[in-house]
Amino acid sequence: MSLPLEGLSAIVTGAGRGLGRAEALELARLGAAVVVNDYGQPGRDGSGAASAAPAEEVAAEIRAAGGSAVAHLGDIADFETARALVDLAVTEFGKLDVLVNNAGILRDRMVFSMSEEEWDSVIRVHLKGHFNTTHFAAVHWRTRAKAGESGVYGRIVNTSSEAFLAGSAGQPNYAAAKGGIVGLTTSTALALARYGVTANAICPRARTRMTEDVFAGFAEPGAEGGLDPLSPEHVAPLVGYLASPAAAGVNGQLLVVHGGMVAIVDRPRVAAQFDTAKEAFTYEELDGLLTPHYAARPTGETFAASEVLGLKKGG
Repeated sequence: MSLPLEGLSAIVTGAGRGLGRAEALELARLGAAVVVNDYGQPGRDGSGAASAAPAEEVAAEIRAAGGSAVAHLGDIADFETARALVDLAVTEFGKLDVLVNNAGILRDRMVFSMSEEEWDSVIRVHLKGHFNTTHFAAVHWRTRAKAGESGVYGRIVNTSSEAFLAGSAGQPNYAAAKGGIVGLTTSTALALARYGVTANAICPRARTRMTEDVFAGFAEPGAEGGLDPLSPEHVAPLVGYLASPAAAGVNGQLLVVHGGMVAIVDRPRVAAQFDTAKEAFTYEELDGLLTPHYAARPTGETFAASEVLGLKKGG
């Protein structure tokens, strides 16, 4: 019996640790040959010297399990590095079939305290990084299709976050980048569908180096063991599915995933509509319509992070 991803090749960025590592291992388990990308910096804020060790260790783990993998050290927020990453997959495995964008950093600060560099660096790694790899993967698939190749296969899985859905007071840069990734995903899905390519985004909840502060104190496995409900291993199977032929009909979608749960996020809907009784609205008319509407709703319509994420602290 063949594996779902047998004969396919994949790139996973930020795959040296945490979520990316789990995703790379899952794709390999399902039969894909994997390019394991990571810049290898020790700090979750992107600080420290780059190191090939994290990516090489994951690639070695895949090969030890009987799979095929190569490591790539590089900052995918650099345009030419992203080009080289896609070229490596094509050189090593003949083509690229799956791109999983996962790499990211954090520079948390309230909006009134955030520096220009803290804003730019997070937007650069998350949003520009997603664009860079997507661009070169899209060029690869479109070129093959234009050359007359039948059955071009392409899958993009991007990593967004509920920070853009629910808000995250101390992460204006991160929330903005993750919202931008959803926009990039839906645009890409429309642009590449004609070439046999799908693009989807996930909002994962996982306990990793990136989220150690967010999930500090939330329930972990007890003495009896069991899989942590926030383990990256809960997220990886969805990535494997979205990368597979079975997900050919899934395109331009946003899915939240964690601990045995997958939620499909609907596109924004109009909650209420008001039409002017005249040719154009006046301040007074808007005041008479909108002020009562919002006064009838909970003040600010804000929620604690634990309510939005559906998580409970403690054991």
